[in-house]
Amino acid sequence: MNILVLGAGQLARMMSLEAAPLNLNVRAYDVGSKQVVHPLTLHSFEQTLEEAIALVDVITCEFEHIPDDVLALCCASGKFFPGKAAIKAGGDRSIEKALLDKTGVPSAPYKLITEKQQLIDSVSLLGLPLVIKTCQAGYDGKGQWRLKSLDQLDEIWSEMAEFIAAGTEAFPHTIIAEKMIPFNREVSVIGARDKTGNIAIYPVTENQHTDGVLTLSLAAEIDLNIQQQAIDAFNKLSATMDYVGVLAIEFFDVDGKLMVNEIAPRVHNSGHWTQQGTACSQFENHMRAVAGLPLGDTKLQKVSAMINVLGQASISKKVLSISDVKSHWYGKEQRAGRKMGHINVSAETNAALANKLLQLAEILPEQDYPGIKSTAQRLLEH
Repeated sequence: MNILVLGAGQLARMMSLEAAPLNLNVRAYDVGSKQVVHPLTLHSFEQTLEEAIALVDVITCEFEHIPDDVLALCCASGKFFPGKAAIKAGGDRSIEKALLDKTGVPSAPYKLITEKQQLIDSVSLLGLPLVIKTCQAGYDGKGQWRLKSLDQLDEIWSEMAEFIAAGTEAFPHTIIAEKMIPFNREVSVIGARDKTGNIAIYPVTENQHTDGVLTLSLAAEIDLNIQQQAIDAFNKLSATMDYVGVLAIEFFDVDGKLMVNEIAPRVHNSGHWTQQGTACSQFENHMRAVAGLPLGDTKLQKVSAMINVLGQASISKKVLSISDVKSHWYGKEQRAGRKMGHINVSAETNAALANKLLQLAEILPEQDYPGIKSTAQRLLEH
């Protein structure tokens, strides 16, 4: 079977690596260069998007910000999964909020903004502080503001107004103001749904962020009530969208109650640990789901952590001296803050994982890899 992935980054790369043993052949479409490429070598094929669509059996994606003309072509073929509704919800926070409202899945109270008076009204309606986000084109903490006092309102509005003015009648830009939710931690759930509605869900993962970017994810034992809330949200959202493939949902844990932060209609950074921690990774399960194959086992086999490599020129070879540690390099051009790769580490127990993390902390500088030592110490306390 032949599969086309929209997007040619690291997620397409890892999907391709998991697809090959299943006899699934993957090519990627780079929406920037408008070229069909090999997802590992980035070798360009002499093939248009239209030709690629005609030759493949299935089309999927590695990101949600797909140009409308590309999305329309792919959807018209009848081969595209997870489907247009999911991509639109993942790429526009106003659509995402409407979906959450429709399904009754809890999220932060909000107000949409296109003019200054609506921003002023949101302060009265939601109170301070506010988290303000662009509805389109925001990721990894970009396109966000924190309104903590009225003194900031004019300055923040001037930046917001620039974004709104950049929209067009056909593709308007909007902004959303959300009530800032004091939360205990952020967690996420990754699950897969196939074409007949079968579902396989991974254990809830605890995530740590630095400057709005994910730096570490931990998959260990978690409260069954938290897991069930995540499963309920996944079931409602995936069924409403008639979703096919892997879906990620990020939550705020507010004293044991989950509230959705955002959804991602694709394989997700917080699920990379599944490559070592489960029998069937999120990448393989996504390929299985869109190809019509049975879903794989998602049970936690080993407690695991994923550490992002941000802006580094390489991953230290010393990490491979530690048992059950694997490095994953993306082969991208180095840039400050860019996701260059990740490190997975797994163990039989929390204490064993903590000891491996402490060994990694001796190799990886805290300023470049924050949270490794503190996570280890917390695991030892439990």
